Amino acid sequence: MGFEDQRFSVNLSILFTELPLLERPAAAAAAGFTAVELWWPWVDSPTPERTGLDALRKAIEDAGVRLTGLNFYAGQLPGPDRGALSLPGRESERFRANVDVAAEFAGSLGCGALNALYGNRVDGVDPAEQDALALENLVRAARAADRIGAVLLVEALNRPESPRYPLVSADAAVGVVDRVNEATGLGNAKFLMDLYHLSMNGEDLPSVIERYTPRTGHVQIADTPGRGAPGTGSLPLADLLGLLRKAGYDGLVGLEYKPGDRPSAESFDWLPR
Repeated sequence: MGFEDQRFSVNLSILFTELPLLERPAAAAAAGFTAVELWWPWVDSPTPERTGLDALRKAIEDAGVRLTGLNFYAGQLPGPDRGALSLPGRESERFRANVDVAAEFAGSLGCGALNALYGNRVDGVDPAEQDALALENLVRAARAADRIGAVLLVEALNRPESPRYPLVSADAAVGVVDRVNEATGLGNAKFLMDLYHLSMNGEDLPSVIERYTPRTGHVQIADTPGRGAPGTGSLPLADLLGLLRKAGYDGLVGLEYKPGDRPSAESFDWLPR
């Protein structure tokens, strides 16, 4: 088992970015993909104009691909931010304003997973205060996801690239998942297992897979070092995906890697056709 036995989705916020947003779904379809995922595309607006939402929805529908994952508003991403929901003041307010907008958009396309990035630590603010705010906002997000039949994803990032982000281990992210599920009683909060980030943190990936596959709602991959396509680094991704399958994971695997100095369409030469 490995790449041949896996179904992939392509993240249009890191791949095909050489194209305008509305052209990316068709480019993914032309490359052979039927599923796509996105970070929140409007980094400056948690509540974009209806025309923008409608245009992206039409581009996805016209391309004949499914939107299978969407991030809630997360601030400047890519950029210095790593989420908004734990940031007191304006940013958490922007997150709350986005929750229903993102859920409605996702629901209109049958998207079954919404990812909520936690947010960086803030100087001068008690971490306990941020964690309480985060739980309040994650509960709000989980309830919105539940209304459209979706799961809420909580992701661990990596400390070298995100040193102010508090969830930099599988254990930390799953702990938040547990607190959200306990608070809502819905059970729809799940772990987003990003093998790139976990590898960068030095985690024992076979152990993470063994322990947390039943709690996992989505998996994403990139090679390390460099966050490139499989085969550009040293991470045994085919073997790890085989372990995931054996552990019972049968969902999509999101391709969230950088294509390098070539067009994105040329970065899938590792993928069996």
